Amino acid sequence: MSEKENQKTFVDLLSVWLTVYPPSPLSLSISLFSPQVHLLLLVRFLDCGRGGLVRFECSNPSDFRIEANGVVYAARSLQRSTISVSPLLIKASDTVTQQQWVTQVRLTSSTDSSQKDTSKDIVFPSRNMDSQVKRMKRDWVIPPINVPENSRGPFPQELVRIRSDHDKNRSLRYSVTGPGADQPPTGIFIIDPISGELSVNKPLDREHISNFHLRAHAVDLNGNQVENPIDIVINVIDMNDNRPEFTNQIWNGTVPEGSKPGTFVMTVTSVDKDDPKTANGMLRYKILSQTPESPTSNMFTINNKTGGIITVAAGLDREKVPQYTLIIQATDMEGNPMYGLSNTATAVIRVTDINDNPPEFTAETFFGEVPENRVNVIVANLTVTDKDQPNTPAWNAVYKITGGDPTGRFSVPTDPITNEGLVTVVKPIDYEFSRTYVLTVEARNEATLARGIHSPRQSTATVSITVIDVNESPYFEPNPKLIKLEEGMMPESTLTTFTAQDPDRFMQQSIRYTKLSDPANWLSIDPNTGRITTIAILDRESPFVKNSLYNATFLASDSGVPPASGTGTLQIYLLDINDNAPKVFPQEAEICEKPEPNAINITALDGDLNPNAGPFAFELAHRPSDVRRNWTITRISGDYAQVSLKIGFLESGIYEIPIIITDSGNLPMSNTSYLRIKVCQCDINGDCTDQQHIMAAGLGTGAIISILLCIIILLILVLMFVVWMKRRDKERQAKQLLIDPEDDVRDNILKYDEEGGGEEDQDYDLSQLQQPDTMEPDAIKPVGIRRLDERPLHPEPQYPMRSAAPHPGDIGDFINEGLKAADNDPTAPPYDSLLVFDYEGSGSTAGSLSSLNSSSSGGDQDYDYLNDWGPRFRKLADMYGGSDD
Repeated sequence: MSEKENQKTFVDLLSVWLTVYPPSPLSLSISLFSPQVHLLLLVRFLDCGRGGLVRFECSNPSDFRIEANGVVYAARSLQRSTISVSPLLIKASDTVTQQQWVTQVRLTSSTDSSQKDTSKDIVFPSRNMDSQVKRMKRDWVIPPINVPENSRGPFPQELVRIRSDHDKNRSLRYSVTGPGADQPPTGIFIIDPISGELSVNKPLDREHISNFHLRAHAVDLNGNQVENPIDIVINVIDMNDNRPEFTNQIWNGTVPEGSKPGTFVMTVTSVDKDDPKTANGMLRYKILSQTPESPTSNMFTINNKTGGIITVAAGLDREKVPQYTLIIQATDMEGNPMYGLSNTATAVIRVTDINDNPPEFTAETFFGEVPENRVNVIVANLTVTDKDQPNTPAWNAVYKITGGDPTGRFSVPTDPITNEGLVTVVKPIDYEFSRTYVLTVEARNEATLARGIHSPRQSTATVSITVIDVNESPYFEPNPKLIKLEEGMMPESTLTTFTAQDPDRFMQQSIRYTKLSDPANWLSIDPNTGRITTIAILDRESPFVKNSLYNATFLASDSGVPPASGTGTLQIYLLDINDNAPKVFPQEAEICEKPEPNAINITALDGDLNPNAGPFAFELAHRPSDVRRNWTITRISGDYAQVSLKIGFLESGIYEIPIIITDSGNLPMSNTSYLRIKVCQCDINGDCTDQQHIMAAGLGTGAIISILLCIIILLILVLMFVVWMKRRDKERQAKQLLIDPEDDVRDNILKYDEEGGGEEDQDYDLSQLQQPDTMEPDAIKPVGIRRLDERPLHPEPQYPMRSAAPHPGDIGDFINEGLKAADNDPTAPPYDSLLVFDYEGSGSTAGSLSSLNSSSSGGDQDYDYLNDWGPRFRKLADMYGGSDD
């Protein structure tokens, strides 16, 4: 029998309850029924209310061990020869008062006690009567009966015998009730009704039912109760029949690299279905293996009771060992490797990254080049290596320029994919200012370095940048250039010299100048020297001058390859001179025939600026003489005057008044302007009421001429439409002549290639088809006359004949028969064979076209009337009615 089978096999169990009344010990003899025993007995100590913690010890710990709950186990397999003659001493000690009690357990083999009754009797408590006082003896306290689970029998297995004192003088019957007996699950416990022996009938499972509560009954043969029922408690003793089970087969945990010893990692848990109060359910954990065993094989330890895993050694480095795999074992029986059952699980510990590796450049110096004046150009790619986990803050690099760029012309952003540093130009670089740049760049991580880690020398690199010279555009200085001149400067006058500078000092180049924009075409520039001269008079009042400022743009181009050019703007501020005479405003006005209360306020317009403009002087011209006689002008202010009638009445009409206006220039300029005044009849409000108001509204001669032209064009269009309608009526009359039934020649024209509709759809005389021989003899043409396309003279073939009045349904059959006959006719042309529907005989009732004598010259006929039929018949008139030539 194997060791595990021994742990689940129990030959005998005797539960002994020791009631120890100190100080006298109690001796107990136990029979041994098998040469191999593991669970021997259960010792319980009644402390009689002392309340102290009792500790058990046995005198032979090499062969026996006793648990804290009083269960005595065999520490090894026992043979009959190895049983000691001396009794086994069980000592109970009070841990508080240190008081001790001792009892003896004598072990004997089954052969030594074969004649002894080893079962325990449970006697119903007796009832004694006193003559003075009725007193009932108190019931016994029946100790529980302990039955081990998973017993192999044989069954039924006797547990205890129930007996009553009344069975000596009469026959009794015993029975038990309760779950496991007569209640579900039934049939587990049975009792002999005569002897009272209580037996278990099948193996028990503590994990299913841990205890049973039964009641024992004793009755006579008549069923009368002779004893009060007693309670029997049967406890199922736990056996180590369940292995520990981990709640997860694979446990995942993390620990930062570089963690100190004692750092908590994770906790694994396992459960055991056995009784947790016994050693069967008390688990202990341990680590069986660690993979990999680097840097040591014992990097972790586990709390054997709680399952907590912690680090016990330093040296966790994710870059070397990113993950550890531990095999964890859980064993019951408090971890006893001999008797305990065990199970295993896997713990996967991932070492998390910290920033313990700074970035390091792959080279000490990087090189790059860039053309001058270029921005947003990547000059060089800086590569670094970092042993930390990629795409984490501990791996992502941040670059910083620490030297060589005082003006901030470069920046080094990070490529998010490659983690490279991109040296980029952010401000224009001038080759003539600096041909090379030497930058010092430092690389760091987004996350700060772990404590105790410092940046090495490899975290700093040098970047050497070479600037490439390119042909730069010439530039004007200043730009724009402002000059001030008086207007009226004559052509071929020199204004200024507008030159450009070439920034390429190390290139030998020449510059040429051209005019790019000159709105008024006033200027010219020398292509070599940049000297600007006038080619027209400068006029400040020109529409191209805004706020006395005239702008012209010039282009400067160098001789480089490829050539470069730049533009410059010349701004000419024109100073005003008195070169514009004033004019009256407004130029037209209205006034009533009677002077009161009518007056016209006028002013002057002068293109010049002050002081070459107002104040103005107004006066009437001396000629014609009636001007000063009829009108008067009064100055209101420096810029305004008033014109009014001088006489009491002036006839209605339009008058042009000459007014002399003089400005206030250093050399004053005068001008005679005409004020057009309409004198009209007015209403009480002073408004004109006559018809000439329309003329004053601005309807001039040009407008009247335009209206007349439109009327003439409209009349011409109407006349053309009338002529077209008359011509259309004539064409309609000519068409009516063509369709006259008496003169319609289309009835004599036969179309041979038009099949048309069926015979029933056309107005044909079908009798000619039915009986060709009924033709009149007069219709037969003479023998000597033949058409060129007639059938040759051969014997007539026999075509089918039809009756005079056939049934209409026979026409189809007749035509098919005629078709067959025509196919067999050797005289019928082959091109005509498929078009013959019936044969008409030797003659035709329609007559021949030859009767028109078309072959004659026609000189005896007059065809001139065809000219009156319209253009369609003029061709026939020319063919038949013309002369011989």
